[in-house]
Amino acid sequence: MTANQPQNLFQPDRRVSKFIERVVILIFGLFALVSIATTAGIVLTLAAETFSFFQDIPFLRFLTDTQWTPLFVNPQYGIFVLLSGTFLTSVIAITVALPVGLLSAIYLSEYAPGQLRKWIKPALEILAGVPSVVFGYFALLFVTPLLQNFIPGLQGFNALSAGLVMGISIIPLVASLSEDALYSVPQGLRQGAYAMGCTKKEVVTGVVIPAGLSGIVASFILSVSRAVGETMIVTVAAGQNPTLTLNPLVSVQTMTSFIVQVSLGDAPTGTLAYKTLFAVGTTLFLITLTLNAFSFWFVRKFREKYD
Repeated sequence: MTANQPQNLFQPDRRVSKFIERVVILIFGLFALVSIATTAGIVLTLAAETFSFFQDIPFLRFLTDTQWTPLFVNPQYGIFVLLSGTFLTSVIAITVALPVGLLSAIYLSEYAPGQLRKWIKPALEILAGVPSVVFGYFALLFVTPLLQNFIPGLQGFNALSAGLVMGISIIPLVASLSEDALYSVPQGLRQGAYAMGCTKKEVVTGVVIPAGLSGIVASFILSVSRAVGETMIVTVAAGQNPTLTLNPLVSVQTMTSFIVQVSLGDAPTGTLAYKTLFAVGTTLFLITLTLNAFSFWFVRKFREKYD
């Protein structure tokens, strides 16, 4: 046995494993680049068509006009009409989803027995798997007739039923993300509060919720983005009547439902009416991008770190 043999026993040849590791890193990097390239392609497409649109329509007119009729004989291009419909349905949705979702998360994290939690949380998340078009017809064919028995003047297509059902559809998102934030709070904080004589309610409201606040706010903002970008529920239940109003009892049109309308082929490709599709899409993209950026900043700013 030579002097180098014992050393080789403890230093095996790892060239193959290092080569495989480099290949795996390269493959993962390519997957990441595909996502980045896709996003860049979407942004460039929206930017090019939107720039072409604003060469024909002044930007100030786009923001201040009070009518939205790009497919009519006398077209008007006031995006504020679609913004009002999107805002109305989104506010109704988050009014339903945020309190219900947060209270569900608090129950699952702090009050539900372990075995019950294992059943309730998956059952709640099943709701997120229901197609949005099913929610849309549920709002149109069940919720709207039900509400018409109690609310006089409620139209067949209306923002109220669309917003309520949209809120139900995003409850799992709020509940799941908020519950994860609350459940990740260290048990030592809870035990310390109990040792000081705090009640269960005081521990939840004074310790757990503040400690998981960044995650809760992030779930709220993501849910708002989900409500703003919802398509089929508002298309089916809220109608396609571009009206500048904050009355939830009447039909409205949101940005996403207008995109669906144009995508069905009502506007010939290359026309100014067709280019409104990209102008509205860019507006929607900027709104959701702003919300997501604020969520990212808030989480980084106020995240609680525990050793």
